[in-house]
Amino acid sequence: MTDYHSNPFASTHSLDTNPFDDPPQQSANASAEAAARLAEVRRREEDLERRERELTQKADHIRRHGRNNFPPFFPLIFHSIPDEIPETSRPLITRLYQLWLVLLGTLVINMVACIFILISGATSGGSDLGASLGYLIFIPICSFLLWYRPIYNGYMKEQALYYYFYFFFGGFHLLFSLYMIVGIPGTGSAGLIQTIRMFSSHTWAAAVIGLIATIGWSVQGLGLAYYYREIYSHHSAAGHTMEKAKTELASHGAKAYFTRG
Repeated sequence: MTDYHSNPFASTHSLDTNPFDDPPQQSANASAEAAARLAEVRRREEDLERRERELTQKADHIRRHGRNNFPPFFPLIFHSIPDEIPETSRPLITRLYQLWLVLLGTLVINMVACIFILISGATSGGSDLGASLGYLIFIPICSFLLWYRPIYNGYMKEQALYYYFYFFFGGFHLLFSLYMIVGIPGTGSAGLIQTIRMFSSHTWAAAVIGLIATIGWSVQGLGLAYYYREIYSHHSAAGHTMEKAKTELASHGAKAYFTRG
């Protein structure tokens, strides 16, 4: 039976639908992008707030204790890995600092071993003791200023000049460590040759302390070689070049080496 009340000209599309509305899929994509942008903005705000807190804490520390804090017994420079080194690089710089501390201990043990070598009656005992004392006086200062501090500043500022300072003097210190491992008599090293001689002559105190010194120099050599390779990989990935280092040297001069800013 025909329905006489229906309108044959009526549209089959609902008038409640807005023909200019975005398709449902596009609307969902736009919402997702907006949410992602909002999350990124919030992440940046949180990062800025964290940095502001760190700067405030650093300023409070400087007001309370002064800027210089190293060495502790006579502060000449400011040294703080948590405050100055980016978080991702802190483990590496911490290990290098620990390696430098191992160097200090090794130099002390090496000098003590040379004292016992002198007592044992070795003909080169006097030369060994004199040279080992010179090492103990000069090597800590030179190593800190010439290879540890440059790479510390390099990771803090990411400037190519510091990396090349480290590669030159760090490489020299690596060769020095290998030289000390050998232990040639009369050179101030209680290394391998000296230790073997002490064991052969049954001079047990000198032999045992010399063995400890040899282990210390070996740790120095292996540690420096490993981190030298790690730092070179970082230096290459960061795009540092000799040309960039020359530009920094021409722009800032020697001041860039001694300042942290």
